[in-house]
Amino acid sequence: MIRSMTGFGRGEASDEKYKISVEMKSVNHRYMELGIKMPKKFNVFESNIRSLLKKDIQRGKVDLFVTYEVFEDSIVDLKYNSGLAEGYMKIFEKMVEQFGIENDIRVSTLARFPEVITTEQADEDEETLWKLLETAISGAVEKFVEQRITEGEALKNDLCAKLDSMLVNVDYIEERAPRIIEEYRQKLFEKVAEFLADSSIEENRIAAEVALYTDKICVDEELVRLRTHIKGMKDTLIAGGFVGRKLDFIAQEMNREANTILSKANDMTVSDRAIELKTDIEKIREQVQNIE
Repeated sequence: MIRSMTGFGRGEASDEKYKISVEMKSVNHRYMELGIKMPKKFNVFESNIRSLLKKDIQRGKVDLFVTYEVFEDSIVDLKYNSGLAEGYMKIFEKMVEQFGIENDIRVSTLARFPEVITTEQADEDEETLWKLLETAISGAVEKFVEQRITEGEALKNDLCAKLDSMLVNVDYIEERAPRIIEEYRQKLFEKVAEFLADSSIEENRIAAEVALYTDKICVDEELVRLRTHIKGMKDTLIAGGFVGRKLDFIAQEMNREANTILSKANDMTVSDRAIELKTDIEKIREQVQNIE
C-alpha cells in the first residue's frame, strides 16, 4: 500500500487516576522530523515515544500533542504532622501559664496552622503511566496511518492514470518519428530538384543529408528509457511500501528524457506531445512529494 505524508490521528486511554489524550498530524518533509509537545511529567518517556512512532512512520514532519486529566482525589494524600501540632500546643500552654488566659484552641483551629495538615502527591507508577500513554499513542497512530493509506491509495490511482496518459503520448511519438524522417527526405528531394532543375540529383548526397538529420532528431533511446521509467514507476506504485524517495528519483529521470525529446523535436505535433509529457511529469513530481 502507498501512504500519503499528510495525516491526522487521535487516541485516548484512562484509568482511575488519569485520562491521557494524544493527537498527531503531519505534513510533507524530505525526512522524518518529529516534534513532541507534552507536560513535563511525561518527558521521561520521550525516547520511548520516538521509538514507538518510528515503527510506523518513515517520512514527514510529524507533530504529536499529549494532554492529560488528573483525578485529584486519587493521586493526592493528606498528611498530619503530629510533631508540629504538639509543638504548637506546648507553646499555647506556656502562653496560658504566662498570661493566665484560657486556652480556647480547638481542633479546627489547630488544623489551620501552617504545615499541620499538608497535601502530598501520591507516588506514581511510571510503568503504569507509560502503558496508558503507549495505549493512547498507539490508538492515534492507528487512525493516523489509516488516513495516510486512504490518501495514498487515491494518489496511487491518480498517478497510474497519468502514467497511462503518458504512454499514449510516447506511443504517438514513436509512431510519428519515422514519418518525420520520410517527410524531411521528400521535402529535401523536392528543394534540391528545384535548384538543379534538369540536372541529375545524386541520391547518395540526399541520403547523407537525411542520415545527418535523422541522427539529430532521433529519440529512440529516450523513448525506450522513458517507457522503462513509466513501467518502473507503475510497478513501484503497485508494489507499495515506503517508496516516496524512489518515485521522486524516477520522476526526475522521466523529466530528463522528456526534456531531451522536446529539444530534439523538429515537428509541431511531436513538440505538442512532448510538452504534454512534461506537463504530466511535473504533476507527477508534485504528487510524489506527498508520498511516504
